[in-house]
Amino acid sequence: MNRKEEILRLIEEGYSTAKELARYFNVSLMTIYRDLRELEEEGKIVRRHGNVELRREEELRENVCAVCGKEIDLRLAFIYMLRGGKKVHTCCAHCGLIAYKNINRESVEMAITRDFITCNPVNAFASTYVVGGVTTPCCKPPAFVFAEKEDAERFAKGFGGYVLGFGDAVAKMEELMRMGQRVDISL
Repeated sequence: MNRKEEILRLIEEGYSTAKELARYFNVSLMTIYRDLRELEEEGKIVRRHGNVELRREEELRENVCAVCGKEIDLRLAFIYMLRGGKKVHTCCAHCGLIAYKNINRESVEMAITRDFITCNPVNAFASTYVVGGVTTPCCKPPAFVFAEKEDAERFAKGFGGYVLGFGDAVAKMEELMRMGQRVDISL
C-alpha cells in the first residue's frame, strides 16, 4: 500500500490533521502537505480549517459547492450532469472551472450554468467566459459566463478580464490559481 492509500485509511480511522499524519509516517509536514494536496486535487479528501476529511457523497449536495463548500446562489450556480444521474454543483463559474479538472470527464453528460446578464440557462461548454477582472460576484479570481461573445467582450472592456471559450477558461483559471491569485472564500 502506498503512502497516499495509507493516508486515506488513517483519515477513515480518525486521523484529522497533517501533523498527526506526519508523526505517524515520521516524515516532514511538507511531505504530508504535498500528499494531501494531491489527494485533494484527485477529489478524495477535503481540507477545512486545518483538518482533513474524506470527501463524501454529501459533498455533492445541491445547496453546497463541491469545490469550496460555500452555499450556492442559483443565479451563479454551475452544474455538471454525470452519467447515472449524479450531479456536481458549484457556487459559481470560478468553482465550476476548477471542478472540471477534478471530475471524471468521460462521465460528464452535460454542464449548465446561467448567462450573467439574462440569468437564462446556458450550455457551459458552448458559452463564453470572462476570467479575471476587477469585480467579483463570488469566488476569486472571478469568472463570468455569457451566452453571447459580444456581451462578454463588452463586459471585459468595462471590468477587465480575459474573454475565453470553455477549455481556455479552465486553463486560465488554473494558471491564475497557480500564480498565487488571492482567493477570498466566505463560508
